Amino acid sequence: MDQRKLYKTLENAYKHFPDFKSDKQLLIYVLKEVINYENIEITGGRLWELNDAKSAYVMAEQLGEVDKIRKGYTLKLIEYPIFYEVGKNRSVLARETDGYLSNLGIHLYSATGIGDRYKVKDSNGNDHFLYQWIMAFNSREINISLMNTMNIISASVGSMLRTRGIETKARAIERDLEKAREIQKSILPEHEYNFGNYEIFGISIPERIVGGDFFDYLHFGTDTDKLGVAIGDAASKGFSAAAQALYVSGALKMGSENELKMTSVMKKINNLVHRVFPDERFLTLFYMELFNDSKGLCLYVNAGHNAPIHYIDKTKKMEIYEATGPVLGPAPEQEYNTDSFYLNKNDILVLYTDGIVEAANNKFEFYGEDRLKNIILKSKGFSAKEISANIIEDVQKFANRGKYSDDKTVVVVKRIK
Repeated sequence: MDQRKLYKTLENAYKHFPDFKSDKQLLIYVLKEVINYENIEITGGRLWELNDAKSAYVMAEQLGEVDKIRKGYTLKLIEYPIFYEVGKNRSVLARETDGYLSNLGIHLYSATGIGDRYKVKDSNGNDHFLYQWIMAFNSREINISLMNTMNIISASVGSMLRTRGIETKARAIERDLEKAREIQKSILPEHEYNFGNYEIFGISIPERIVGGDFFDYLHFGTDTDKLGVAIGDAASKGFSAAAQALYVSGALKMGSENELKMTSVMKKINNLVHRVFPDERFLTLFYMELFNDSKGLCLYVNAGHNAPIHYIDKTKKMEIYEATGPVLGPAPEQEYNTDSFYLNKNDILVLYTDGIVEAANNKFEFYGEDRLKNIILKSKGFSAKEISANIIEDVQKFANRGKYSDDKTVVVVKRIK
């Protein structure tokens, strides 16, 4: 028997395994291919499946030139201990001892275990291993060559099942991740937004597939002369952080739609985060309200977030706006205060998350606030979109070979009139 040709036959079966909805369908296909393989003197075969109780094997399929076994026929381990030998040695050659099967013309057979192995105890308390599936074949001649054939079948098909399982899980994870990406995208607004005298541009780049950074532009019912702008950063990572970001974004939307005071909204969100995410660390949030008036009034609350940088065109200086309350989550019933500033023509306000200033190079040096201020100064004559792009590009270049990285989010507000 040419083992390489047999392996090639099984490889062809391997190519088709994504087409099958279940392991059982795949194994039946393999059973058929082996029986039809012209270089093996096999006249028929059966596929047995271990039951849930791990106490017996149940007939799953039968093919070939033998009388049909009745549907659902079961071989109990206590009466058919040869299956323990399969669990131990992978493949066996044996004479049929079951009276019913012998009467059907099955006298000599080979059997091989496939798939996962389970540890079980027999009636005497001895440990054994059982395969999830067993393929048994009738042959005109039982010899050591057939045993080698069975081992090839077992190893090859077992590999198929493992690969199929891994790829099935990977596809499921991929679908879940895609859903997560879509959900996260849904909480982020369009990058570019124009409001009254202002142009606004935001961008968020998650370090992983999903992240804990977010930004949003919030409307107030029929009030078109006021716009909320928020940026947040969950301290945890991955899905947990994304869940926090989604939750807080939704709460902010509800607060703006109901035109609640920003201090009241912050207090409510803090209590909700504390109750809903007790095992997470915290979340920072900067929230401001822009007014479409000639003075450029801006009200804000800063819940432990990175202090935004305000470039003042008239004086060519920069101001920062520190926290007006604690981070969200660790403790309930916290108080938050509002503060204000004015944006005049050509003024720029840059909101950002930790991933910008804490981006590190290969020497573990942080990008830092000073570099951020410097790139803002260099970009002051550009649009909000161009300033955002310049900041992200500069940070990415700085941290190109760094080992540590985090989600990166920037929102630029520029007054143009």
